[in-house]
Amino acid sequence: MNEKKEVGEIAADYVKDGMVVGLGTGSTVFYTITKLAQLVQQGLSIKGIPTSLQTEKLARELGIPLVSFKEIDHIDLTIDGADEVNTDLHLIKGGGGALLREKIIAKAADTFIVVADSRKMVDILGSFPLPVEVIPFGVEKTGKYIEALGGKPILRQKKGSPYLTDNGNYILDCSFFEILQPGDLEKDLNLIPGVVDNGLFVGMADVVITLNKQKEIDINLRK
Repeated sequence: MNEKKEVGEIAADYVKDGMVVGLGTGSTVFYTITKLAQLVQQGLSIKGIPTSLQTEKLARELGIPLVSFKEIDHIDLTIDGADEVNTDLHLIKGGGGALLREKIIAKAADTFIVVADSRKMVDILGSFPLPVEVIPFGVEKTGKYIEALGGKPILRQKKGSPYLTDNGNYILDCSFFEILQPGDLEKDLNLIPGVVDNGLFVGMADVVITLNKQKEIDINLRK
């Protein structure tokens, strides 16, 4: 069974005619976007707003009409993946490097749906290193401030050079091991000069679609 395909395609059922849809980034939501493109070909009328240049390219290739924030004032529904989801539906995102645009688009949506295979579901966040988007200037000092909060930051690399986000920033992948108070850590990180935002999405997910231990679809709603 392809869990990512299973949950990704289920999420497409939430999209209705006339909606503005935030299109996430990553290997699971890839299947959502592919399914939406099939529905568009069958007559579904939607407008998508992508969370990354990668997603924008994919959506255009598949024929999904796209808009920007200049053209819309709200998003009906955003569908995106996650690197970790805990029992309170708090998330770690940013493994694909698009955390800032993902958070902007998730925040603007009336409903935020997360698709995640069963391996992403955890009791406590932190096994996956937390991505923190930072400006290049002073990155060494920014990393020291993160260390003071208990993290161990590593500058993300690509082909021997610092990885650049779509916004021209760096990413520090920060090991915290166990994040017991994700809301506090999210705020503390964002108070550090040089930090643009971080991959903790606290209290943002309205619905998480995953699979249970019996490999059946499991739909979790925010309490």
